[in-house]
Parts: sequence; structure tokens; C-alpha cells
Amino acid sequence: MKLNEIKRPYGRRSRKDRDRLGRGNSSGSGGTSGKGHKGQKARSGGYRKVGFEGGQMPLQRRLPKRGFVSPNRKEYAIINLADLQDFAAGTEVTPEMLMESGKIRDLKSGLKVLGNGEIKIKLNIKAAKVSSSARKKIEAAGGTIVEVTGV
Repeated sequence: MKLNEIKRPYGRRSRKDRDRLGRGNSSGSGGTSGKGHKGQKARSGGYRKVGFEGGQMPLQRRLPKRGFVSPNRKEYAIINLADLQDFAAGTEVTPEMLMESGKIRDLKSGLKVLGNGEIKIKLNIKAAKVSSSARKKIEAAGGTIVEVTGV
């Protein structure tokens, strides 16, 4: 490789200077500065917002609204049985304890225990909700469940 054979990496900008607009007709982009003649797009600030269709009713307003989101919806912090396997037998598992140990990040409207995974140890679990499969597995392992109201 010689100094005269060095090339810029593919996709890198060339050394071409930026166009200086409105600097006389001999520059190639004087006069209207490459914006054509008159009209909204030739003016300063002359671009429309996203979705504007020239005054025609925009698509997002022509289509009907669908669905409903309840303002009273509750979202639960979820944990699976596989995540509870790390605790010692006989431990009382509370939402606050799970937050301290880093198993859940945010308590939201309370804790919900789901039945993914197996549990072999006896635990006393306090949660707002427990799925039916999780309840069967916890009780089969000799554990107890206390349902407490969420936050």
C-alpha cells in the first residue's frame, strides 16, 4: 500500500463542501436557492405536519376509533415459581422482600404468582393474586398462600 493508493472507507462522505445557497446565479444555486418558484414549499417554515393531506380529511381521522382501555385497569408485578426456588424452606415471601432481593422491579398494583416452573420447597407466600396452577404446585409442596390486597 502506498500513500497515493489510500481511499476513504466505503460510505464515508466525500470532501465536497456544502452548497452555499443564494450566492448569485453563477454559483448554480442563486436566485430561488434551489427551491423552485413561489408556493408553500418555497417559503420559510413552509412544510406541513406529518399526515397533512392538503386540506383533505387525513387518514388517521377518516378511520374509526377501535377498542377501549379501562382507566381502572390493574397491572400486577408477576413472578414465576421457578424464581421462588432460590429461597430457603419455610421463608415468608412478601412483595417487599422480592423487591429487596431484585426479583421484581416495581410493585405496581400488587404481586401475582404464576405457575411456570417447579417448586420443591415449602414457602409461605403473600400475594395479591395467584394462578390456579401455581396454587396447586405451592400447596402440593406443603406451602401456604395468603392473598393480600395490592398497593
